Amino acid sequence: MQQDNRTKELGTKPIGELLVKYAVPAVVAMTASSLYNMVDRIFIGHIPEVGTLSLGGLAVTFPIMNLSAAFGAMVGVGSSTMMSIKLGQKDYATAERVLGNLVSLNVIIGMLVGVLGLVFIDPLLMFFGASENTLQYAHDYMFIILLGNVVTHLYLGLNSALRSTGHPHVAMSATIATVVINAILDYVFIFTLDMGIRGAATATVLAQIFALVYVASVLSNKRDLIHLHGGIFGLRKHIVRNILSIGMSPFAMQLCACLVVILINKGLTRHGGDLAIAAYGIVNSITFLFIMVVLGICQGMQPIAGFNFGAQLPERVNEVLRKAIILATITMTLSFIICEFFPEYPVALFTDDAELSALAVSGMRIIVCMSPIVGFQIVTGNFFQSIGMAKRSIFMSVSRQLVFLVPFLLIFPELWGTDGVWISIAAADGVASITAAILLWHFYRNKETLHAPSIRMRSILHRVFFHNRVTP
Repeated sequence: MQQDNRTKELGTKPIGELLVKYAVPAVVAMTASSLYNMVDRIFIGHIPEVGTLSLGGLAVTFPIMNLSAAFGAMVGVGSSTMMSIKLGQKDYATAERVLGNLVSLNVIIGMLVGVLGLVFIDPLLMFFGASENTLQYAHDYMFIILLGNVVTHLYLGLNSALRSTGHPHVAMSATIATVVINAILDYVFIFTLDMGIRGAATATVLAQIFALVYVASVLSNKRDLIHLHGGIFGLRKHIVRNILSIGMSPFAMQLCACLVVILINKGLTRHGGDLAIAAYGIVNSITFLFIMVVLGICQGMQPIAGFNFGAQLPERVNEVLRKAIILATITMTLSFIICEFFPEYPVALFTDDAELSALAVSGMRIIVCMSPIVGFQIVTGNFFQSIGMAKRSIFMSVSRQLVFLVPFLLIFPELWGTDGVWISIAAADGVASITAAILLWHFYRNKETLHAPSIRMRSILHRVFFHNRVTP
């Protein structure tokens, strides 16, 4: 079958060619996904008279959205990684069961998170940093987003499955189409129909409904070896356990991100007020665009690393890791150059308020100072996740957020006010990148290499950056 040939190529074609084939669509899709969120903020920031307060209200919703995304990532990433490994092992029946369980888990978890969020929406928003001035805007936006929570979970989960089953370009096309539809609907609902921030949320949900229908139709193609059909949706204990185990790393990362954003919002509220929170929303949107490119590279790496790990081809796994690190480092260095030396230009897209612009520019220059080494950290964490080493990946996710960033957020703002919040983020990135290097060195130093215990190497730098070939 066509799909069988697509998966077999993961173990035979040159790694560089494969990484381009899988990473480019993923990068485009992830960049489009980031633009998808940015479009809302750009339109919202220019709503007459209330744009700045609306941006502050939108920033307050980040923790709830991170919390919801944590559950979605746990299922989506865990399922796609498990599918890649099973395809590499030629266990097609289990791979198809994983796809069915992905759908069932997303429906169950998406409904639970959506209902609980709607019940406690205002207390949650107040806890996460909403003020009397921004609460109504945050409520209006989040209420509609939570109504469509199941759609969001299913769309993102099935999009991950598309990449694992050999449809990276379809996943890319779906995301791009969603961005375009969202942008058009944003303009119509916000300005033409005068719906304000509620229009932005409505546009987001409607665009995701379109994407879900499209993605589900592609995955229902009976000509593909792995496709949606009756009989695969019943939850299987061992499959669910493995999905949640592998997906625990992105879950932990998103959950920690939720806690971190709470602390960031509280620190900014205390030292800079609603304007500082709005500035953080702008900075986060811009810097996250580059992070999403790196995550796209990681998504391109994931099926290649997972398949070759399952097929016991350690040379190919090591090569895709090295090339992914190089691409991610180039991306984050570009982020550093743009945001450090020309920050006024991207900030101007979101607001024409002089005070808000100055605050956002100042914060962004501090946050990106560690960007050139952040790509390495992200790829390393995703590498461990891709080969099923969940504990290491979870540790990297949790340590960056809890062990490093949380203490910094508790200490630095007391010393330097609003700047202390920005410094905390940069410092945590630096320490987390050093930790990633130590873990990767330890991984190779102790010969923990992909079913090949006799593998030797002199140093991690030779393995990762200098084409040294590994022989089992």
